[in-house]
Amino acid sequence: MEKQKITVSVAGKNYTLVSTDPPEFVKRVAAYVDRRMSETAAVTNLPSGQAAVLTCFNLAEDLLRAQDENTLLRRQMDQLARANAQAAREDGAKPFGRG
Repeated sequence: MEKQKITVSVAGKNYTLVSTDPPEFVKRVAAYVDRRMSETAAVTNLPSGQAAVLTCFNLAEDLLRAQDENTLLRRQMDQLARANAQAAREDGAKPFGRG
């Protein structure tokens, strides 16, 4: 996909971003960041730069928790697939979901 310039607004300031992602996605990301910045500003009395860093920490925490959950779910899926395959071998049947 071709790179495009997309102008978004975060914390009352406009930013022109260059991305290969669809403009709708970039705007969605910007709206999410803007909302999280507003939430941080509403519960703290920090200057905008410090509020931005705190927002980054909060977003990074969310990302790492989601990655951990994703890893756990993938492991559980793998365990279930192995158990299903083992049960199918023991029964002489085809494993579920393996065509």
